[in-house]
Amino acid sequence: MSTPTSAPPVPRPAEDEAEIKIVSHSNLFYWWPVWAVGLLMGLLTYIDNHYLIVVPSDSKAAREARVEVEKSGTTYEGRDAIVLPKGTPLPTPYADKPDVPSKMHMASRGTYGVIFLITLLLVIVITNVPLRGMWSVVVIVTVILLSIILGLAHWDGRSWWEIIIEKLALLDIRINAAGYFFVSGILFAIWLITFLFFDQQMYIIFTPGQLKVRTEIGGGEKAYDTSGMTVEKQRSDLFRHWILGLGSGDLVVNTTGAGVHHFDLPNVLFIGKKVAAIEDMLREKAVVKGRS
Repeated sequence: MSTPTSAPPVPRPAEDEAEIKIVSHSNLFYWWPVWAVGLLMGLLTYIDNHYLIVVPSDSKAAREARVEVEKSGTTYEGRDAIVLPKGTPLPTPYADKPDVPSKMHMASRGTYGVIFLITLLLVIVITNVPLRGMWSVVVIVTVILLSIILGLAHWDGRSWWEIIIEKLALLDIRINAAGYFFVSGILFAIWLITFLFFDQQMYIIFTPGQLKVRTEIGGGEKAYDTSGMTVEKQRSDLFRHWILGLGSGDLVVNTTGAGVHHFDLPNVLFIGKKVAAIEDMLREKAVVKGRS
């Protein structure tokens, strides 16, 4: 008669293999809309297929002009032309191509430059003026009330919104495609290097029973006991954490014992899921310690 055999126990992962790494990012992370919008505006400017020509201020615009080119014997009838002062040559970017007047790609409208600069100014304000808690609500309510007031207020038979939009339409800001690509490309490269390399040097690692901390680039790790440790997330800045940070937040860790330490880790991505995982790890560790 055969004796029943029990199934082999399922191997559990070693405790030191279970870890949660929290990386603190710099404020440069929130600048992704600047390089993203800049690259988009540069692409739209390039495919707009218009060029910028720089001429002296005393040049004249001739409508429906008749132009004769002596060298080629070509005559153009009924064309609009820019007449430069006598003795002033038309600038050309290529010495071997005198017929090419410009190589600067420029959009036919100034909307792209306005969008790019508004994005830049908003990111500067949001990343440097923290609006936590009620301040975020106050700003949103103020913007809504101001929008309603401008829509209801009239002057000369038109609402203030119509007048403001009309005046903004006169704002003409133009940047050539190379300007967009140069600024946005360099910003993107700096952003990517910072995000993938420098930010990764400042972190804390949670393992069952131990906390490893590195708060400086090039600094060493310090280990702390997780017994009695408290973890708090702060994600009350609507504009910085939710709009630009895509659900990021700040993490606050406090240790206990003889040497109490306080750690602030700003700009942690996906902080909600990570804090939940940390709390589960600390809870499981406390249960195991209580049973032992």
